[in-house]
Amino acid sequence: MRSPLDRRRARRVAVTLALPLALTLSALPALADPSPAPAEVVPDRQSTTEQNGVALMRIVVPDEAAVDRLNSMGVDLAEYKKPLDNGIEVHAVLSPDEARRLRDEGFDVQGVISDQTDNAVNQAERSRALKSAAEATSEADTLTPLRAEWFTSQDDQRFLSVEVKSSATDAETVLTVAWDSGRGTAPDSGGTATMSRFTDAGQYMYHRFNTPLSIAQAPTTVTVTSNRGGSVTVPVTKWLGERRKPPSSHYVADFVDRYMDPTEVTDRITSLAREFPKIAEIVDLPYKTNGYRRAAQAQFGTAAASTLYVSSKAYGHEGGNDVSVAVTKPDATSSPLGVSVTGKAIAVSLATDASGAAASTARQVVDAINGDAAASALVTAATYRGNAGAGLVAAAPATRLTDNLKAPASVSREPFQMKALRVGKRRDGSKTGVFLYCQEHAREWVTPLTCVETAERLLRNYAGDAATRKLVDDLDIFILPTVNPDGAHYSFYDYNMQRRNMTNHCAANFGDPAARNSWGVDLNRNFSVGSVFDGYSGASTSCTSDTFAGPDELSEPEAKNEVWLTQRFPNIKFAMNTHSYGGYFMWPPGAYKAAGRELLPRVDYGTESFFWSASSHILSAVQTWRGTAIWPGRTGPVPDVLYSAAGNSADEHWYNRGIIGWDFEVGADVYNAETKRFQAVGFQPPFSEGHEEAMEFSSGQIAILEVARAYADDRQAPRSELKVTGRTAGSTSFTFTVDEPANVYYTLDGSRPTLSSPKLTAAGMREGAQQISVGATTEVHWFAVDIAGNNEKNYKPDGNGKNYNKARVVAGDGR
Repeated sequence: MRSPLDRRRARRVAVTLALPLALTLSALPALADPSPAPAEVVPDRQSTTEQNGVALMRIVVPDEAAVDRLNSMGVDLAEYKKPLDNGIEVHAVLSPDEARRLRDEGFDVQGVISDQTDNAVNQAERSRALKSAAEATSEADTLTPLRAEWFTSQDDQRFLSVEVKSSATDAETVLTVAWDSGRGTAPDSGGTATMSRFTDAGQYMYHRFNTPLSIAQAPTTVTVTSNRGGSVTVPVTKWLGERRKPPSSHYVADFVDRYMDPTEVTDRITSLAREFPKIAEIVDLPYKTNGYRRAAQAQFGTAAASTLYVSSKAYGHEGGNDVSVAVTKPDATSSPLGVSVTGKAIAVSLATDASGAAASTARQVVDAINGDAAASALVTAATYRGNAGAGLVAAAPATRLTDNLKAPASVSREPFQMKALRVGKRRDGSKTGVFLYCQEHAREWVTPLTCVETAERLLRNYAGDAATRKLVDDLDIFILPTVNPDGAHYSFYDYNMQRRNMTNHCAANFGDPAARNSWGVDLNRNFSVGSVFDGYSGASTSCTSDTFAGPDELSEPEAKNEVWLTQRFPNIKFAMNTHSYGGYFMWPPGAYKAAGRELLPRVDYGTESFFWSASSHILSAVQTWRGTAIWPGRTGPVPDVLYSAAGNSADEHWYNRGIIGWDFEVGADVYNAETKRFQAVGFQPPFSEGHEEAMEFSSGQIAILEVARAYADDRQAPRSELKVTGRTAGSTSFTFTVDEPANVYYTLDGSRPTLSSPKLTAAGMREGAQQISVGATTEVHWFAVDIAGNNEKNYKPDGNGKNYNKARVVAGDGR
């Protein structure tokens, strides 16, 4: 008896053989079936599970009729169809023989989407997941609490944020949080909620709430339970602490009343430098941008095969906009294709055939224009997006080329002179430097307002506010309000969603006028650390991608200017890159390689502690303006809370020059009390909202200056202690506690600790200090050094002194 599979094959063979000869493939087997050709099918043949090279492949056909033909042939088509400029893309399951025979029939069978290699990967991943799930069910999981906090945001609404990591990493692990009402222990009439499993690059990170939970009362504890059996109860702390003390009654703020383009922003800081010459000056950055300018263009034709476009050799404002092109068809028969030029008017006379019809293809017209000396001095011609250009060109009236730029005359079309405002009483490099920079991404209109507001507050409060005077006297502050002036001008006046700069690195196949919104480099992917060119994720090498990293690292003048500033002024120790939107506060590392989620080296434990400690101060300042709280879940190293951003500027400054840098994403989600949902604000919210964002994050930038000043004035050495955390029959575990963010260097062999000794690390992502275990009684020697370089007890690690800390750790079994 034949199996159902054999009967299905026989039916498909019969249908194929019954088709008219013109619609069948010679000796084509039942498609997508690795069995022999129809003539060789044996009724009682055993079915096989071998793949035999079968793959899901792309086929590009010219029209719907060709799709119908594939269907009539019995091709195993997927439920997928996508229109293309040159036809239709469909997908089919094909064996090697089937693919070859389709090509023989004239079908454009292209690359493989997936094959048995991908199937093997999927099966291996499934096996690993099954193994992990089996292991998880064998015993109760261990829950590691990372954070449990409550906070208030706008209108004093309370929220709860919890992060917990389970030792059972599979997707079947479900964690539930119960919290008390603030009057007792969980779940004392508080509430419960299920947590979400947070994964990144295919790896389990931890469980959290997708958004903080709205709560009526601040809880004292939360209890997290797992369906795997684990459970943990932890206290809930207040995120951001208490509100900051308001500034003095003489403090003035609110200096922006509209969105401003880069010309206006640069004029503003230039005028500030003139107004306050004793405490401010302009630093001209050495690399001018390409400019708010484009070649002028015109396009002729509608169908891709018969379409061509021309681009002026001169920029539009330099004469390209004065060039015109006319395409005419002479009345005579058998006329040759010709090109003539009068001044800046190019005339193309199409060839005609014996009947007088136009006979020039797009490719022929392109070659004729590019081959004419006078015309090619004015323009370059190309077919549409790499098309062969075999279609006939139609006559078209004289068309004037245009650069399509719409900014007013007040916006220069020349290369832009980027300027930074330097603020400080002593600007000689002797003071700790801070670099505040905004608008690397053009469409983020709020960010330059933030930098401008900060500059205004510093200069206009200097005379009357003691706290401001201390910042200006004790720091060297560099403010670059718009890193991307060309792209931002384009965003303001031409295409508001422009992210990149305006430099077009695309070849002619994407040089047509319709592609103009896809040109440019993502400046925050153009730096030299952890770049896409080094294999890191989060950027693209495609010139039309919004995360295009450029043709090479640091290819763009805007990125070079950032690097130049931080190299020219090595006293810069802190930086803040301000973006929008989402309300994030982040720091390095900012990139990883997707395979294995291989991160750039994490900052050491002491520096990480410094970042977290500073965040409380900085984000409390943001909160002072209107109560906005940046969520704990949106605070931390970039990959921990967002994604990989290959080649970003914060990594450039940290890994190459040791600059402690943060990333702000202004524009925190706004909570709607009626819908009980958070709402995103976008890149260009109504100015009423944009104004509030600029005000609150300017307060955050001021707080960064306060952190930098505290660092500069820090002469206090840290103090550390060894703390035993656990004992078992055979070992003792311990860690170190420090009274401020600091690194701890230690030895376990009785030797003198130095800066080359082992250093205390983090136990894991978003966890506390590591636990060190010893299996025998051990003499531990250690010392701490804070971020400012102060050594505990003034110990000299490179000297001969013995004033390091000492402790004897007794093993758990008493040996």
